[in-house]
Amino acid sequence: MWNLVIKVKKKFVLRKRKIYLLSREEREKVCELINKQLRKEYIRPSKLSQTALVFFVGKKDSKKHMILDYIYILE
Repeated sequence: MWNLVIKVKKKFVLRKRKIYLLSREEREKVCELINKQLRKEYIRPSKLSQTALVFFVGKKDSKKHMILDYIYILE
């Protein structure tokens, strides 16, 4: 099991991000991924109240690829 911590800088300020509406299918996919990762203990609930942007981009084969944009947290 991994025990990684994301360390934010002392001057880190919580920032509200733009909300992108997800389709029902996309919301279900996000919930499924989170629940799966929690069950496997790959992730655990965050202590940081900053959110990360989640959206989907289309691939050439018509499937969608989920993108997590958490770069602000790591800046």
